[in-house]
Amino acid sequence: MLTTSNNGPQSNAPQRVTPHNRLGLLVSISNNADEVMAHIHQLGIPTAHVAIWDFSPASARQLRSAMDRYQVEATVLFSSGPGKESYNLYEGPSNFGLVPWLHRRERIDHLKRASDFAKQVGVPAIFNQWGFIPEVPGNPLYEKTVEAVGEIARHAKANGQMFFNETGQETPITLLRTIADSGMDNLGLVLDAGNLVLYDKGNPVDALDVLGSYVRAVHAKGAFYPTDPRYIGKQVPASQPSKVDWPRLIERLKELGYDDPITIEAGTPGVGRDKEILSDKAYLLKLITQNG
Repeated sequence: MLTTSNNGPQSNAPQRVTPHNRLGLLVSISNNADEVMAHIHQLGIPTAHVAIWDFSPASARQLRSAMDRYQVEATVLFSSGPGKESYNLYEGPSNFGLVPWLHRRERIDHLKRASDFAKQVGVPAIFNQWGFIPEVPGNPLYEKTVEAVGEIARHAKANGQMFFNETGQETPITLLRTIADSGMDNLGLVLDAGNLVLYDKGNPVDALDVLGSYVRAVHAKGAFYPTDPRYIGKQVPASQPSKVDWPRLIERLKELGYDDPITIEAGTPGVGRDKEILSDKAYLLKLITQNG
């Protein structure tokens, strides 16, 4: 059981963070930063990707205090919106991320505020999903997406931060082109291996041949390819068999010199979520530590 004193946690502390055991957990925070960070600590996970939408000074103080109290490092901050965003293959292309014109201006400004918030809290990077980026460079939506990415990246750079895209809604080569055309040097990727499968945009291991040098974070989950043209595929825990080859993927990441966290993205709601997280934690640690 987690016990605390006025100086913070006294037991069950996460193990020392090294390149061989850097795991993380993707979490969402509203007004419960202390509770969430305590839970991450109790699970023995040293880092987190934090999803948050309240950018108030009070929220920043609460999150920073909870991170310090429970010795959890928030490595990347996520936020999205405003407006409806559909996680499917039918509505998603026309309403998700920075690609559609509707809400684009508001979403750029929102991510700038997220960057300012991250600076207050001391988080070195922000990310979201840029959307279903057109594969044809001459598409006007492609040009506007590149401009939007560049504008946010310039703001993040002024705050001393990186700006990441979470992979999955675009082909790897299209994403590589978008980064290159932006002209910014503070762009990188959250490699969400499961998303590449869920959206049928590529094989995660092969995608590293295209995008490997830009990977700065990794989300861990399992997935199956879609079989209905309207809907994305099925997500499963990383520790379960799926179309994501985690043994080979982690081996390939090691070959590329990747030593940042592998961040668990658990999909199971309710009481089963901790069981899924701990199973994924054990599975991923085994893969990370084997053969050095």
